[in-house]
Amino acid sequence: MPTSVSILKCFRLLADPSRVRILLLLEQEELSVVELQEILNMGQSRISTWLSQLRQAGLVADRRTGKYALYRLHPDVTRQNELLGLLRQAAGEIPDAAHDAASLDLILRKRKDKMRSYFDELAGKFGRHYVPGRSWKGLAEALLALMPAIVVADLGAGEATLAQLLARRAQKVIAVDNAEKMVAFGSDLARRHGLENLEYRLGDLEALPVDDRSVDLAIFSQSLHHAPHPQRAVEEAWRILHSGGRVIILDLIRHHFEEARELYADLWLGFTQVELEAFLKNAGFEGIETSVVFREEQAPHFETVLAVGRKR
Repeated sequence: MPTSVSILKCFRLLADPSRVRILLLLEQEELSVVELQEILNMGQSRISTWLSQLRQAGLVADRRTGKYALYRLHPDVTRQNELLGLLRQAAGEIPDAAHDAASLDLILRKRKDKMRSYFDELAGKFGRHYVPGRSWKGLAEALLALMPAIVVADLGAGEATLAQLLARRAQKVIAVDNAEKMVAFGSDLARRHGLENLEYRLGDLEALPVDDRSVDLAIFSQSLHHAPHPQRAVEEAWRILHSGGRVIILDLIRHHFEEARELYADLWLGFTQVELEAFLKNAGFEGIETSVVFREEQAPHFETVLAVGRKR
C-alpha cells in the first residue's frame, strides 16, 4: 500500500465491486473514460466519480493525451504484491470480471485497427459521387472471382440472393431455410438460372440437414438473430465444417429498436461483439475476429458486425 494512502479509505473504496472492476482493468491497460464506459456499460458521470475517488486515494494515476485523460493503476500500487493479489482474488467473486476481460481485449484490438478506421472513412464516401465503372457490384464480382471452388453452406438463406452469387464460383452451395415457401422459391430460382450446384434444403439452424465435416465455409448472413438459441446454431456450423473450415457471421450490433420483433420477426435485437466472440469460442472456433463493417445513416441507425472463425 502506498505510504500516503489511508488503509481504511482504501478498504472502503475496494468494498464496491464496480471500483474493483475498474482497478482490475487498469492493472492490465491504460484506459480512457470512454473506453471504460464501453467495457462496463455504465454512465460517464458514475465512472468519472469513481476514478476521482480512486485517484484521490492514490490507487489510480492519470495523464493527459490531447483532449483526453488516460488512467492506469498507480505505480506504487503495482509494486504492492499483497494488494494486487487481493484484487485478483476478488475477480473470482465478481461475475462481470470475465466479461470485462473479453471487452478489454476487444477494445485493445480496436486501438490497433487504425487501418479499419481509414477504410471506414473511404466507405462512407464510396458511391456518393459518380465515377465511371466504379460500383459495389463490380467490386463484389472482382472479389468473388478470387473464391476457390469450395462447398459453402448459406445458413438461413432466405430468398437466396447470396447463395446465387456464391454458386457462380463455388463447387456447391447448400442453402438452408426453415420456410417451405422460401425453399420452394429458391429451388425454382436455381433451376431457372441453371445453377445446378445450388441446393436448397428445408431445415432449422439448430439442427442443420447437412452431414458432419462436409462443408468448407458456413455463412450466417443476417440470420443468427432469428435463431432461438444462437449458441446452438453456431455449434451446428462447427459440426458441418471440415477441419480448417471457416464460419462467417454478418449480423446486427445490439440495438434497442423493439419494433424489429414485429416488423422482421427478430428474436434477438442483435448481438455485441463480445457475445459473438463467446458463441464462436464456446463452439470451438479459433482465430476469431470481429469488427463493425457498416453503420446506417438513417434511423434507427442499425450497425452491421462481421465475425469470423476457423475450425480447429
